[in-house]
Parts: sequence; structure tokens; C-alpha cells
Amino acid sequence: MAAPNKGRRSPAAQGRPGRALVLILVVIAALVGGMFYSGTMTPRLGIDLAGGTSFTLEAQNMPGKPNAINETNMKTAADIMNQRVNGLGVSEAEVQTQGTNHIIVNIPKGTDAKQAREQIGTTAQLGFRTVLTAAAATKTPTPGTSESPKAGSGEKEKGDGGSSASATPSGKPTTQGRAVSDALKKDDAPSGTATPSASKTPSVPPAQQQPQGADIPAALQKKLAALDCSTKKGRADAAAQAARAKPSEQIVACEKDGSRKYALGPVKVQGTEVDDAKAIFDQQNGQGWIVQMNFNSKGGKAFLDQTTQLASQAPPQNQFGIVLDGSVVSSPQVTKPIPGGNAQISGGFTQQSAEDLGNMLSYGALPLSFKIADETTVTAALGGEQLNAGLIAGAIGLALVVIYLVAYYRGLSLVALASLVVSAVLTYTIMTLLGPAIGFALNLPAVCGAIVAIGITADSFIVYFERIRDEIREGRTLRPSVERAWPRARRTILVSDFVSFLAAAVLFIVTVGKVQGFAFTLGLTTLLDVVVVFFFTKPLMTLLARRKFFYSGHPWSGLDPTRLGAKPPLRRGRRTSAPIETKEA
Repeated sequence: MAAPNKGRRSPAAQGRPGRALVLILVVIAALVGGMFYSGTMTPRLGIDLAGGTSFTLEAQNMPGKPNAINETNMKTAADIMNQRVNGLGVSEAEVQTQGTNHIIVNIPKGTDAKQAREQIGTTAQLGFRTVLTAAAATKTPTPGTSESPKAGSGEKEKGDGGSSASATPSGKPTTQGRAVSDALKKDDAPSGTATPSASKTPSVPPAQQQPQGADIPAALQKKLAALDCSTKKGRADAAAQAARAKPSEQIVACEKDGSRKYALGPVKVQGTEVDDAKAIFDQQNGQGWIVQMNFNSKGGKAFLDQTTQLASQAPPQNQFGIVLDGSVVSSPQVTKPIPGGNAQISGGFTQQSAEDLGNMLSYGALPLSFKIADETTVTAALGGEQLNAGLIAGAIGLALVVIYLVAYYRGLSLVALASLVVSAVLTYTIMTLLGPAIGFALNLPAVCGAIVAIGITADSFIVYFERIRDEIREGRTLRPSVERAWPRARRTILVSDFVSFLAAAVLFIVTVGKVQGFAFTLGLTTLLDVVVVFFFTKPLMTLLARRKFFYSGHPWSGLDPTRLGAKPPLRRGRRTSAPIETKEA
């Protein structure tokens, strides 16, 4: 009795196949719901399908700095480059490093290629400018009509916490590298010396934010009033205009996060005069994360002159704006002159915001320049023709697979086709959601990877079906054949998919650019093949094995014992291993 009970464990251990089917249907529903929730119904297309321009930038060392090209600097450069092209209003631009000294920038159709070339082909422009005045981010319709502050009143401005009060902007750490109310102090301040404190920037109308005696031209004030930093387009336009200005010109600029706008004076310290900048955690003085800056001799002298001038001013004219590519990334206040060429910005930083500001300051001082090594224009028509050819090839291949399945497996082909549909839905929804999530773009090689996956998925079904038919040829009925065939088919499927996934992983690691799209899609569809076979194909076969059409061996079921040449049915009774010899008396 032990043997039959042991044999029944497989269906029982299989559990309730309906649960697996419900689970995968819930996953599909969740993915489709995610598409509707995000408003993304189609996959993000690569440059070869959408059309556009592709630039290959080559980094070059400057004299005296032969080792500036390294992985860290290239990654920082790619991040800055990504901010530049997205600042042009391009949300689908792709920026990635290639090798040790190249950056690939793919800009889809609809972007001014000439303007993009100018933006990405130059070194980052970093400068320290004096803040003439600051205002809220929104546009002011009638500048200059608000009442002015009272001259010589001696009263503190509204919202000013006093020169000795330390404050964090908005009462919480910034995440955008903004240090408006941070204290700027010497890096080598002696122990026990009072740290210069910071006062909160007043939140008052623009006209009232101008300290008495501020020399702000009417034209510049008008530009500031008309500047709208509350929208992404407004910030991009302001950054582009400010980036084109000469260092000696006064400009208006937006804060990087769009919270404030500034009227700025000429550049007092160039970013190339920053030797090093890094984020550190100040445990000794309890200031949390700070950004340390080290200037060269020329920059240290210029910075001392700037801080000496600013220390005697009232807010916001005691601030200087750190401007990178036309956007203000930080605007610390100064409470006393800073000699020595060393300074630190403290207060209100998280680890990420401090590291971001440190990277930006460091990148402005890097002796890196880029030249455009290659520029390729890809038309959507060319990509569309190639895509159509690929889809036609895929449709022909899929049609041949379907014809083969129907002709050879008959009723079992319904299981294979349903599994292919589930695999296609999962692949499409995941690719669509990966676009906004990780920037995945469907290009032509990726489409080829999806087409190749059809054969891999169909191969898994064929392995399982043939194992079932082998069991039936041995004389077993359908239900035990389905369960006995599964362990052997499962091992074969897993080994086959592992080899495919390993090849895709290696290809993804050792290649760059569009070939990675092929490798990524191939690896993704291989994983989905395992999911579909385990959670859909096998449970569906278990349920269909209970249907009379299949377990009775209907000629159109694909499991007809007569057509398969099955042996006589195996009996569960007692079987003899050898003929019984006749005994003589």
C-alpha cells in the first residue's frame, strides 16, 4: 500500500493548480494597471526607431593633469551631460559612458541638434557670482511697484532670525545641494572659535528683498521680475540664456530645484580655480554633512576678496551663487572673510545633497574637455523600415511555429498558444513600465531579442509535451503521465534557459550601446519563459488532464495512444519479473 500512496503525492504536492493560474493572472492585471496608472501605454522607443542624433564624445586631458580621465570623473561628466541635454527639454535623451574615455549621447527627434552640439561639446562652466538680490520662483507681473524698505531704519528684515541665529531652510535638510542659510567658514577654524552663523533668507516681496543702496540696473530687475523658475521649461530657458552670458556680465538665474531666482553679478571666482571639493561628515563639531572646498593660489586670493566684500553686506547681498551651466546649485551666506584658500559649506545637507554639490564643484575644476568624435543622424523612416522588416520576419516565424504546433500537437497547441500569449503580455507590459522606471528604450536589437525569445519559449513547451507523450507510449494514462513527465522536463527547461540567460548576461556585460538592448531583452524573456512554464503551462496541463477530451485520448487531443504507438496499459496488480516454471511431481 505504501507504493500507491507515494505515487499519489505528486498531484497532491502539485497543490491546487488553480492557485498558480490565479497568481499569474493577478500579476498580469497588476502590470496592466500600472501601465494605466503611469499613463504609459507603449514602450519607450530608442533613437533608431524614434529618430534623432547620436554624438560620441571623447574626453581629453589638459596639460599638467595627465590622470584626470578616470571612472569617477567620467561618471560625473555623464551626469552633468545628462542634466544638459534634459535641460533642453529632452526627456528621452540617453547619456552613457563607453569604455574609459567616451560618452555616448543619443538625442531623439524634435531637439535642435545644433544647440545640443553646442551644449554637450563644451566643458562645464562653473563660477562663483555675487548675489545682487533674490526672489520667489514665480513671475512678478509689476516689478518695482512694491514699497521699498525704510532707509536707515535699523530694523531687521521680516523673517530674519538675527545675525547670530542658526537656521536650516524650511526647517528640514535640503536634497538639492541648496545651502542658502548655511554658514560658510574657514576649514582650519581654531577650536573654540565661534562659527560664523547663518540667518534665514527673508521671504518677502522682491522689491523689499533689495537692500538699501543695491546697485541693480532697471533692465536686470525687469528680467528678474519676468523670470519664471517654477516650471521646467522656464528653468531650462533661463539656464541656457545664463550659460551663454560672459563671465563679466550680470545675469538672472534659477535655483536648480526651482525654489528661488536670483540676480547675479559677474563671476568673481572661476570653477577651474577649485582644486578639490568633497563631502565629509563633520562628527567633531556636530555639523553633519558639509562640503569642503580647496582653491588654488589664484582662486584662494579671489575667494578671499569676494568673501571680504560679502561679509559686510546685508542679506541677500552677503550670499554668493555657485552657478553651474546657468543654474544656481548653491547660494551660501558669508559672515566673515575666508583666507587660506580653504572653505566649507555646512548646515542643512543630507549625504546625497552634499555629495552632489561636491561632485559639481569638483567637475567644474576638472581638466577635462570633450571633442565630438562622431555625430550620426538617424531618421525615423530608416528605423521604421527596419522595424517593419523585423516585425514581418517575426510574424512569419510565429506563424510557422503556430502551424507546426497545430499540425503536430493538435489539442496541445492550445496550451502552447495560450502560454505564448501570456508570455507576450508579460513582456510587453514589463518593457513599457521599464521605460519610465530605468530608462529602458526599445531599439531594433531589442526587438530582435524578443523575436528570438519566441523560439526559446516554444522550445520549452515542446520539451514538456514530448516528455508527456513518452510516458503515454510507455502505457500510462494521461494524469500520471503529466506528473511523471514534469520533473525530467523541468530539469531540461531550466538547463536550457540557464544557458540562454548566461549568454545574455555575458553579452550585456561585455558590450555597450545598442547590443546591450538585445542582451537585456533576451535575458528578460528567458526569465519570463521560466515563469510562464512553471506558473501557467504546467498548472494548465494539470487541469486539462482531468478533461475527458484529453484523458480519453481523443484523436484531436494530440495524446491519442494509438497514434503514439503506446504499449498495453500498465496494471497496478502484481507483476512477475520472470516466467513461472512448471514444476514436475
